[in-house]
Amino acid sequence: MKKNVKRDISNMLRWIVLGLSVALILFISIDTFLQKPFLTNPVYMRFQLWVCIIFIIEFFAQMALSDNRRRFFWHNIFFLLVSIPYLNIITYCHVQLDEQQIYFVRFIPLVRAAYAMALVISYVSTSKIVGIFWSYVSIVFLMVYFASLIFFEQEQPVNPDITDYWSSLWWCSLEATTIGAPVNPVTVAGKILAAVLSGMGVIMFPLFTVYLGDIVTKYLQRRRREREEIGRA
Repeated sequence: MKKNVKRDISNMLRWIVLGLSVALILFISIDTFLQKPFLTNPVYMRFQLWVCIIFIIEFFAQMALSDNRRRFFWHNIFFLLVSIPYLNIITYCHVQLDEQQIYFVRFIPLVRAAYAMALVISYVSTSKIVGIFWSYVSIVFLMVYFASLIFFEQEQPVNPDITDYWSSLWWCSLEATTIGAPVNPVTVAGKILAAVLSGMGVIMFPLFTVYLGDIVTKYLQRRRREREEIGRA
């Protein structure tokens, strides 16, 4: 198969995964806002099952299109693991987990969704550096959004400081920027999110600083070369 045909098929698969990822995020968001019990929602359970199946098919299709299939498999095996429909398997096998554990399992496919979005954003960017930057930005925003959904679901019933979703999003945003918010999480999930968001902020935001510094440096170098060329003229 020609390389350009492989590339076109690969890109088409990425866009399909992106569309399903957006639909899955919207589905989970609506259920969270309406506080619907997703385990008793057969529409959601079937939808997540088929989304995960398509994620798995896309993984093996991309591997088949890869020039080095073994390398592709081992470099991307994490995304295969998070594409498995664990929630449906747990429900079918009647595995006993508490409510918080099940709720976190529900968000596992969203890791694959975030990766799909970052990958497509990187692909449509004008340059590799710009693509990497916007991939990081999209991952940060998605992680903050997913964390805000979990924090709202877990904290709102027991934490008087979380009165609505926007207060949850505000808390997660401040935690991710390492500024901190005058809200103390009271659930185990909330405390875990506080540590995860702060750690993510410490790791990710210096990358933005490096990227912006690189842009400024290149701009100044370009301006200096232009002035030198004008002076020689």
